[in-house]
Amino acid sequence: MEEKKIAGCTSAKKCGGCQYQGVAYQEQLKKKQRQVQGLLNKFGKVNPVIGMENPYYYRNKVHAVFDRDRKGNIISGIYEANSHRVVPIEKCLIEDEKSQEIIRTIRGMLRSFKIKTYDEDSGYGLLRHVLVRRGFESGEVMVVLVTASPIFPSKNNFVKALRKAHPEITTVVLNINDKKTSMVLGEREIVLYGKGFIRDTLCGCTFRISPKSFYQVNPIQTEVLYGKAVEYAGLTGKERVIDAYCGIGTIGLIAAAHAKEVIGVELNKDAVRDAKINARENKISNVRFLQGDAGEFMTALASAGEKTDVVFMDPPRAGSDEKFLSSLLKLNPQKVVYISCNPETLARDLAFLTKKDYIVKRIQPVDMFCFTNHVETVVGLQRKDT
Repeated sequence: MEEKKIAGCTSAKKCGGCQYQGVAYQEQLKKKQRQVQGLLNKFGKVNPVIGMENPYYYRNKVHAVFDRDRKGNIISGIYEANSHRVVPIEKCLIEDEKSQEIIRTIRGMLRSFKIKTYDEDSGYGLLRHVLVRRGFESGEVMVVLVTASPIFPSKNNFVKALRKAHPEITTVVLNINDKKTSMVLGEREIVLYGKGFIRDTLCGCTFRISPKSFYQVNPIQTEVLYGKAVEYAGLTGKERVIDAYCGIGTIGLIAAAHAKEVIGVELNKDAVRDAKINARENKISNVRFLQGDAGEFMTALASAGEKTDVVFMDPPRAGSDEKFLSSLLKLNPQKVVYISCNPETLARDLAFLTKKDYIVKRIQPVDMFCFTNHVETVVGLQRKDT
């Protein structure tokens, strides 16, 4: 893999987002390989980590917080690690370039439109954050303006001027966050232009992405990750599959083409709504999505004597919990495909499953977050008696 040399990041020390900034990419991959091997070697052979051809500008979601510096100049960037001080960012090496350009344009427009940035201490001001999401396949662009009030002066002219500078923008959403909170997005949304969502294609399926949707931030490596997950499931078209922690249905919908039936279970009602829309828009009829706790759903299935062949699980960084894993053991599927974003909690959960009915068949790390110390891992498990 030939490494393209790009000048280093000027904000690295203050920002803290990229722990491996300044480390050669091949060296980053070696560090991640050692980390995963150190934690998971006892369960089986760890395949070499799959890295990126070009590890720059891969994030399809860019978030900027707006503030003023000591001289009163408008700045945009991110919060310094463990603080609420804003580090001004002119150019980030891992965020989509077009999205960054749009944020710089917005920053330049605020003064002429007399829009004040929000001050966290006084609660005065309007613009808090800007979120830009771009479909790498579709080219669609969503801009979310997060404000402290629904009253945005000259909003139509603002959107017009922004779209004149960036005709690639397909939708603009006003998100109102009037609470004293560190959460970026508020509950209320007003669509100022377009449909209020964008679409993107992943592994041959199209997904609707709204401002709050969870969608993997590195679509290039997500295709690699999900491709491995479906491969490890070994689907033949006859299986009943459960997609636990299913989100907007990404893995379930991709797996549906290779399975008899897929059931996705997710707690977040907005995500379930999006998953159902995604199934309909992709004309996939052998999948259904339910709102609820996946563990409780699996326990109920097991109690009813229902059989399941494969369970995909993609838990948050904290990993799964014993309640969920116990319900998984009750359901006793032939195969489990565990997609993890934290090798430490993965090692803990694998120890629990392998003490009981499962053996680890394959382990594949994938570098989704280049220049950071995070690594995703797909693990294929099989029931010992099969």
